[in-house]
Amino acid sequence: MTLYRLNRLFHPVSRRCFDVAIDHGFFDEVSFLSGIENIARAVEIVAAAGPDAIQLSVGQAHHLQVRPGRLKPSLVLRVDVANVYGRTLPRQLYSRMIDQAVEQALRLDAACVCVNLFRIPGEPEVGQQCVENILRLKPACEQCGLPMMVEPLVFRPHEQAGGYQVDGDERKILPLVRQAVELGADVVKADPTDDVTLYHRVIEVAGSVPVLVRGGGKVGDREILQRTIDLLAQGASGIVYGRNIIQHARPAAMTRALMGVVHEGWSLEAALATFAPSSGPAPQSPSSL
Repeated sequence: MTLYRLNRLFHPVSRRCFDVAIDHGFFDEVSFLSGIENIARAVEIVAAAGPDAIQLSVGQAHHLQVRPGRLKPSLVLRVDVANVYGRTLPRQLYSRMIDQAVEQALRLDAACVCVNLFRIPGEPEVGQQCVENILRLKPACEQCGLPMMVEPLVFRPHEQAGGYQVDGDERKILPLVRQAVELGADVVKADPTDDVTLYHRVIEVAGSVPVLVRGGGKVGDREILQRTIDLLAQGASGIVYGRNIIQHARPAAMTRALMGVVHEGWSLEAALATFAPSSGPAPQSPSSL
């Protein structure tokens, strides 16, 4: 039954997914609020641009679901909260799942739930909590036909990087992605490798489970668009981007540009043309789909 809801996430022609993450306020980190201080407005702008899905927390999902009509983006519900992202970390770290996660997701008409799987140097207890969260969540999701997206995140040592810094070493990403699959992920949301040309190894280790690539920190337009093109060429099934959209000066234009790349095979030049001041629709490059 999970296939029925997965079909609400993935484009019927490209079979790819573009999910915009606007759940950053869940994590009690002030820098994450940039661009989403007015959450209702942020959701309105992104939803109007038409991505396949929007990722929100249980307290903010209504901003998407109250929108009228049947063509709005699908809801991906974030079901765990953590305190691991700040530059100054609290004495005790945690990753906790919301109560009755599946029941709340069904009441909100979510197409999918999303849960973390952390690997943080020196903090094995947090990783253990993540595994326990997933082990509880999976059977409940299966019972209701609700897809579970697992987000394996490898962190760099806090004393080395500080704050929210992920580790793009494929030797660390590969086993965590595989663990996510072994735990029952229906979709994997994984970081890009430092060497993008190695990302096919992440796809391979995930087997038949589709892999969506995380966007990470805010970078320039050209960099994020080219990276997306390269990752899709490596076999990724789509993207989950947050700050590169919600912190952009023109979030709707960036959403449209990325939609063209993900679903229509736009080149870098075609995608960048979306931001031209008085241009019409971006010129389309030959689709690779």
